[in-house]
Amino acid sequence: MHYKSGPRIKEITITPIAVVDPPLLNAAGLHAPYALRTIMEVITDDNISGISEIPGNKDIDAALEEAKALLIGRDVFQLNEIRHVLVERFGTDTSAQRGETPWDQRKLVHIFSAVEVACMDIIGKVTGRPIVDLLGGKMRDRVPFSAYLFYKYEGAGGELAFDIDPNATGWAAARQASALNPSEIVAQAQAMCKEFGFQSIKLKGGVFEPRQEVDAMFALYEAFGPNVPLRVDPNALWTVETAIKYGKEMEPILEYLEDPTRGQENMAKVRKALKTPLATNMCTTSFEDIPNSVAIGSEDIILSDHHFWGGLRASMTLSGICETFGRGLSMHSNSHLGISLAAMVHLGAALPKMTYALDTHYPWQSDEIIVGGRFKFEDGAVLVPQGPGLGVELDREALAKLHQNYLACGLTKRDDEPEMQKKVPGWKFKSVRW
Repeated sequence: MHYKSGPRIKEITITPIAVVDPPLLNAAGLHAPYALRTIMEVITDDNISGISEIPGNKDIDAALEEAKALLIGRDVFQLNEIRHVLVERFGTDTSAQRGETPWDQRKLVHIFSAVEVACMDIIGKVTGRPIVDLLGGKMRDRVPFSAYLFYKYEGAGGELAFDIDPNATGWAAARQASALNPSEIVAQAQAMCKEFGFQSIKLKGGVFEPRQEVDAMFALYEAFGPNVPLRVDPNALWTVETAIKYGKEMEPILEYLEDPTRGQENMAKVRKALKTPLATNMCTTSFEDIPNSVAIGSEDIILSDHHFWGGLRASMTLSGICETFGRGLSMHSNSHLGISLAAMVHLGAALPKMTYALDTHYPWQSDEIIVGGRFKFEDGAVLVPQGPGLGVELDREALAKLHQNYLACGLTKRDDEPEMQKKVPGWKFKSVRW
């Protein structure tokens, strides 16, 4: 029996966009008024369209444009071949290329994840199956997410970055309120959990000296009680000694401690000293990191991200490795819209085990580029989209508007240091601060 070849790529469109982002603080500084994303649309010779979304960066956008010539005419089902030609052109990424900032800067993983998700969206439409079925099938109908708290300055982001709407109520008001101390962090958490129903809470730390952030975690524990799992992420800014000191203090209240310190060897030292599980998306970030991670025991939980691990199928491979070596697996997030969220939900639904709710920045974004508007959260979870492929479609009017934002805002890559310097003159990023 002979099989016919699948649909072939006829056209690829790359559209950089800018979405409104509030002034959120993190270890690398301050979020700009806009977060950058890149939208890819792949169209086949029989006019089936597939879409994907990745973090925005002018260098990766340029590489995607360059990749078009390698991809036109390729069968969308032949993802192994597609990855091979991309590796031949762009090489494989190294752990060193990830960089020291809290976000990932590698090229190939971004390019291939964009291409893979768009092709799988097409494959799903051709076969009439959702992406979760292409990953082995659905293990759960709803995928749980965690509240993701940030220290922040007052303001809602966008053109009037630090302005606020005095008529806003509920989460819309909390999203623009300042959160610079434990009581304001608790207020933010209460508003976010009321709006989205989250059942667990994470705080992005690495902003203030550890005592203040630890006090915020205890304030959250006091406010929400022992049945709401808590996590904190100092973004690897603590020394081993600091991580052990404050890690021991927080042992009674934490579900896990994420990236308290930098590097696998340091993480292993902290892990030996604490009862609390350690999670990472900064010290074990690629398949080449895993042998040493297992050998020295650097973490208990890997926070995957299909944008950074080379796509959805690679993330399923990671899930199997984690199961083999007794690692937990959850999911990292960045400032994303609904296309990325849909991909995350399909992947989350396919994972054999999900011990920990996934991270998401989604409540912080107010824009959207999918038809029908923003995803709804029920009890902190998102239903797996029902349609074929990703189950979401591109809102072309919204895409055009957000592309105009990109052209107008002048940002071409993420850099939180100059944004922070507007508030704190002379501020510099440090890879270890406390």
